[in-house]
Parts: sequence; structure tokens; C-alpha cells
Amino acid sequence: MTRVTALVTGAGRGIGKAIAVRLALEGMNVAVNDVTPEDSARETVALCREAGVESEYFAADIADSRARAELVLSIKSRFERLDVLVNNAGVAPRERRDLLQATEESFDRVISVNLKGPYFLTQLVSRWMVEQKREHPNRDYAIVSISSISAVASSPERGEYCVSKAGISMMTRLYAHRLAREGIRVFEVQPGIIYTDMTVPVKEKYDLLLEQGTVPIARWGQPEDVADAVAMLVGSHYRYSTGEVVHVDGGLHLPRF
Repeated sequence: MTRVTALVTGAGRGIGKAIAVRLALEGMNVAVNDVTPEDSARETVALCREAGVESEYFAADIADSRARAELVLSIKSRFERLDVLVNNAGVAPRERRDLLQATEESFDRVISVNLKGPYFLTQLVSRWMVEQKREHPNRDYAIVSISSISAVASSPERGEYCVSKAGISMMTRLYAHRLAREGIRVFEVQPGIIYTDMTVPVKEKYDLLLEQGTVPIARWGQPEDVADAVAMLVGSHYRYSTGEVVHVDGGLHLPRF
């Protein structure tokens, strides 16, 4: 395989789907990962192929260690290389509960998918990227993890989600530090209020925040906004940067009086 190849987790819908299609439009082969049945991810794969690249669906639960290992092996067999990893897969708590009432079961589930899975998938992929870099020193390798404004903004009714995304921020710093010597760049994209299936249940709440001016750019973010940021980071414009956090939140992170 001579074409750059990217793996996007949680790419069956929403932000992950938009990222996969955007990278395909940039000319990358795309390994589409999700836990949904193949039919659910078929559109993502089809849209990537329409861009003139190769794309395949790999069903795997990144929270499961064996599934992660099989995912990487399957991509090795199919594409023979991996240049870009986008850690996007994530879940919200099934039920929003006050911090004093939240359960360990919910905490374990959210942390396993949102933090433990990406942490150890990045470890696996990093090892392979290091091997590839030694054989192909002129190739560029990059890892991008999608966190959330919840990494820094407190929401006591979904504490486990906030903790998982704060963990992604530190994970990015750790891998950026460790992999810099290997020539592998690592970034974090921190979305704000993005219109996806995950935010639809609380649409009225976020609509009100937008009306009240909580977000300086007073509109919903779209999955394509996040995809554009990822494409920028893994492209040729940030070769002397690593560990950066790119906010895709309409200015929500800005301290204001």
C-alpha cells in the first residue's frame, strides 16, 4: 500500500463519520471502526470510497483488549500500514445522575470506552508506528484524540464523562511527550456543543445556552467542523507542533467577564 491510511474509531455516525469522510477527501485510505453492525457503518464506508480511496469496516469494541489487538492486526493485514489514528469513539452515561448518586457501574463503562480503550489502542498503534517510522523515516505519523469541553468544564450530573475527557487531555500530553522522539505527532481536539445523536436529548438546554450568548459564535457546531480541525492537524501544516489542543467550540472556552 502506498496511500496514507487512517483509522477512525466510532466512525459509524456523527463526528467519527464526518472525520472519516473528510480524511478520505484528503486522499487517505480509511479504516472505519465502530461497535455497530456493518449495515450501520456502510454509508461511512461508501462515502469514503466515493472519494476514490479504499475503505473497510472493522467492528471492534475498543474497551476490550482482545478486540483492540484484533483490530490492529486486521488493519495490518488489509492495509499494511497505518499513518493516522483518530481516537473518537466515546459514550455518554446512559442516565445523567447527580455526582452524589452516580454509580460505579456507569463510571466503569464510561471510563472503559472513553479513556481506557483509547489509551491502550494508542499504545498498540504507537508501537506499530514506531516500527514503520524506522523502516520509512520520511513518512509522517499523527495521532489525534477527540475530547470535549467537558475536559475542563464541570458537569456534576455526568461526572464520569468529565473525568474520562479530562483523562484524554492528559493522555495526549503523555503520548506527545513520549512519541516526539519517534517523530510521531500527537494532538487533542476539544469540541464544544456539537449537533450529534449524543446531544439531541439535551437540545433544548443547549439551545437556551446559545440564545443566552454562552457561546460567542452563537450556533451549534457541526461534525464537519471537528473533521476540518482533524484534517488540518494530520496534514502538512503542523509538522513542528505536538501536544496542541485545538478548540472547536465557537469560543466557549474563552474566559469572559
